[in-house]
Amino acid sequence: MMAQQRDMSIVIVGHVDHGKSTILGRLLADTGSLPEGKLDQVRERCRRNSKPFEYAFLLDALKEEQAQGITIDVARCFFATEKRKYLIIDAPGHIEFLKNMVTGASRAEAALLVIDAAEGIQENSRRHGYLLSLLGITQVAVLVNKMDLVQYDQEVFQKIRREYTRFLEQIGVTPSAFIPVSGMEGDGVAVLSEAMPWYTGSTVLEQLDAFVSEPAPKNRPFRMPLQGVYKFTRGGDDRRIVAGSILSGKISLGDEVVFYPSGKKSRVKSLERFSGEPPLAAAAGEAAGFTLEEQIFLRRGEVATLAREPKPSVARRFRASVFWLGRDPLTRKKTCFLKAGTAKVEARLAEVLQVIDASTLEQQNKNCLERHDVGECVFETQAPFAFDLAEEMAETSRFVLVDAFEIAGGGIIREALEDADTWLRNKLLVRNRKWEHSLVSPEERADLYNQHPELVIITGATGEERKSVAKALEKHLLHRGKKAYFLGMGNLLYGVDADLKKEGNGAAAFQDRKEHMRRLGEVAHLLLDAGLIAIVTARDLEEQDVAILRKAIAPSERSGITCLLGETSSSPNFRFDLRLERGEQPEELAKSLARHLGERGVFFAP
Repeated sequence: MMAQQRDMSIVIVGHVDHGKSTILGRLLADTGSLPEGKLDQVRERCRRNSKPFEYAFLLDALKEEQAQGITIDVARCFFATEKRKYLIIDAPGHIEFLKNMVTGASRAEAALLVIDAAEGIQENSRRHGYLLSLLGITQVAVLVNKMDLVQYDQEVFQKIRREYTRFLEQIGVTPSAFIPVSGMEGDGVAVLSEAMPWYTGSTVLEQLDAFVSEPAPKNRPFRMPLQGVYKFTRGGDDRRIVAGSILSGKISLGDEVVFYPSGKKSRVKSLERFSGEPPLAAAAGEAAGFTLEEQIFLRRGEVATLAREPKPSVARRFRASVFWLGRDPLTRKKTCFLKAGTAKVEARLAEVLQVIDASTLEQQNKNCLERHDVGECVFETQAPFAFDLAEEMAETSRFVLVDAFEIAGGGIIREALEDADTWLRNKLLVRNRKWEHSLVSPEERADLYNQHPELVIITGATGEERKSVAKALEKHLLHRGKKAYFLGMGNLLYGVDADLKKEGNGAAAFQDRKEHMRRLGEVAHLLLDAGLIAIVTARDLEEQDVAILRKAIAPSERSGITCLLGETSSSPNFRFDLRLERGEQPEELAKSLARHLGERGVFFAP
């Protein structure tokens, strides 16, 4: 039977001192899962220290934990029944360690929630229940512990059951069972208790076996957050290994893979292993590495998927259920870092849709989230990233918010929303997915040309000699043996852009300007793919124009160099990489610009 069952992860949570660790220690002892002699060793240690023995000491191995009498970190232990093996995550109940509880719960398929029969339902009891619901853990068994302290009173148990059932129903959780137990005495843990003849339901062990395992991750769509791309050069080894940990699905030799948010695609050429024979496939739970048939530029944070399977969402704006644990409120002015998988992007709170008190479930009229608040919010990130929705794939819908180097919150993504760049991003995703790769890799082409491809953008106010400088730069570079091309704006305006408006201030003209910039970026992207230094000029560029150009040529190792000719552009806060002073001859300005390209590493050393 055990060979046919998949291991299950269970989290055990509860308010401080409600006896989680004691129940878990009893489970280990009663199932014979302790190392030989461990129980006697702990009993002897307690005797020598004149300290009453507690089953919790089997878990609280750290000295400071035993001194404080509380569990201060997430402990993991293993045991097995006849049905399957279990990983039990003991998550802290103390309010200061709530964020660790969330970390532990995020890996669980079901939960045991412990409530002290004598103390009753506490604020953290409700908060833990809400957070388990928020994390998508709907299989919850409630253990009413320390029944020995209330003389195994049935009415005490039934009162807690009625009150907590009403609370769970409000958050959409139907408890799998309520079980009266005494962790200290062992009642209801592995066997039913003669002290509670009024209870004839399942024991804790029986309830664990009754939980239903989620579908094996390998049977779901392939998702692998990219940890990095590792290059090899020694002994003629030219491999570029894409590496990461597989969250779900499986990948095999020859599979066509698509990376998001870039949308770039290639095919698996080989799977790699640090030592031993290369495998033919890799599945969820494994750290994997593979090479690609076409060499494409990838960054850490991309998510590898299979072309034949459902693709993730890609957005900069999304709606999420979020909990906030930071000391300072989360306000609309506040920026922090969002981490999802291996992606890390700057994020800000755009809108608070609803704030709920996690312990009372009361809705609050707020425009921020204070510590321990739970809310429905809209977030905006500085750059797009890939994710799945919580209802589709829990693993890749979760994120944490980092403020001042500390985890200050987290949540799950409910909906991808459109933003100002959606129109552009969708076009780029299709382009990258359909892109036909050359047999000549970008590295080969760069070695042959002795240069990196780069986009040089020269802008400035009307009247500046942008074209003269651009043409002089092209000639200067060509005479130095470099591969460069000047793309005249008129060539584009009356060719590729013949169907777009050239002037105007209305909404249609504004949209046409954005489309014009996109097409300019697409032409530049073609020139960069050919390994050239592309030189373009444009009058009165603004930040949003340059942003479109840079998105169109990305993702690549080069991000474009912006040169401002003269004192100002149409935008007073226009950001540029290099300013060229007026009054000099175009040839001298071109040489100055060429030196800047050399300093930026565009040219290889001779």
